[in-house]
Amino acid sequence: MTNTGDPAVRDFLTGRIWLREHTPFPAELIDSQIDQGTISILPGIKSTPSFLHQSKHFCNRCENTTQTRFTTFTCAKCEGDCTYCRHCLKMGRVSSCTDLIIWTGQPSIYPVTHSIAWAGILTPRQQKASNELGESTTLQRPHLIHAVCGAGKTEILFEPIHKQLQAGKRVCIAAPRVDVILELEPRFRAAFPTTTIEALYGGAKPSHASAQLILATTHQLYRFRKAFDVIFVDEADAFPYTADETLRRAVKKAAKPQAPIHSVTATPSKKLIATMKQTGAISTINRRYHGHALPVPRYETLWNYTRHIKRGRLPVKLRKWTEQRLERKEPFLIFFHNILLMEEAEPLIQKLDGRINAVHAAHPDRKVFVQALRDEKIPGLLTTTILERGITIPNVQVAVIGSEQQTFTSAALVQIGGRVGRSSEHPTGDFVLFHHGISHAMDDANREIIRLNKGGAPI
Repeated sequence: MTNTGDPAVRDFLTGRIWLREHTPFPAELIDSQIDQGTISILPGIKSTPSFLHQSKHFCNRCENTTQTRFTTFTCAKCEGDCTYCRHCLKMGRVSSCTDLIIWTGQPSIYPVTHSIAWAGILTPRQQKASNELGESTTLQRPHLIHAVCGAGKTEILFEPIHKQLQAGKRVCIAAPRVDVILELEPRFRAAFPTTTIEALYGGAKPSHASAQLILATTHQLYRFRKAFDVIFVDEADAFPYTADETLRRAVKKAAKPQAPIHSVTATPSKKLIATMKQTGAISTINRRYHGHALPVPRYETLWNYTRHIKRGRLPVKLRKWTEQRLERKEPFLIFFHNILLMEEAEPLIQKLDGRINAVHAAHPDRKVFVQALRDEKIPGLLTTTILERGITIPNVQVAVIGSEQQTFTSAALVQIGGRVGRSSEHPTGDFVLFHHGISHAMDDANREIIRLNKGGAPI
């Protein structure tokens, strides 16, 4: 008779690659499972001889091969030279004498009965894309959902995911940014109320539950291995996913052999589109679900805005724009290209309303402030491009300070403008680019939005 191992350990470890010393189970239980053969051990770092008596290192967790991202030191634990990977250090140190464990016993079996509680009706464009995505999933080929901001991309995923869940498959929705996961989690919990769902991101504690649907930042997929029957990468063009090869490898590592990896975004790169044309399929939607046009940016000069802010003066046009939002009780986002400039502007804008806060990627209260804006507890936020995507606020108005700066690429500006007019109750709004000179990216974004509004397919 096949030894299935301890059910709790099995459910936690199935599809995961985990630090032995960080498992949420007693060491004696893990040791007994190793003895029974249901858990296997992998060395944290694999080192092979290279030229000039050097060693070439490979991290078995994040699959980092960049040698400058490894450090060799004298280890008190193994009493010798030991190497650790700096690339995934924030997830717990993996070194030469570290044990990584994987489940090699009988895998978890997932339910095939799942309810879907979303009561909405897809538009014809959405339904076509959903059907095409479902077909690609069945054929195990990659698929790109290329749809404008506010087209209802999340709802397009519901039916294909539901079919996979009912087939007993395990599904992952990954995104490069935690804000996207925080936005998606309540929507998927509401849509699939009987499904065991887990959201994984920095600071979230993994549960012992055998989650069949996992929402995770792409960084969290370093901890998975041959886990999922299908993966959907939302905002597949976002930083740092596009800039970090190990993140893309992590997604592939987390997928089972032959499992399709789908991409969802409003602004795919030319490389992604070309790859999908060669190896997969593409569905395009050029209109928002409520049928209204995308907001076209308007340009406003804001000469010498940096000098004014650094001297403790809020530029007049920015002050008047913010005051108008406050008077009309319209939530707003003000984007900055530079954290330092944003933090210098924060106390100046707080003179208009002390509840306004600034957030950026490393801000400890970012999630709290963003939720407060959703809950209408604060009127607006100053932000970097960290909130260019993955956030939906009804009736939000958007301003970009220094839109001529290189940080604001045409894709970033399209995404930023996509925050405006997303709800059917408030399908329009103000999208203003305050600038000290017009950039090519500004004009490119403007032309692309106008082209889409005239019926051109996303390209």
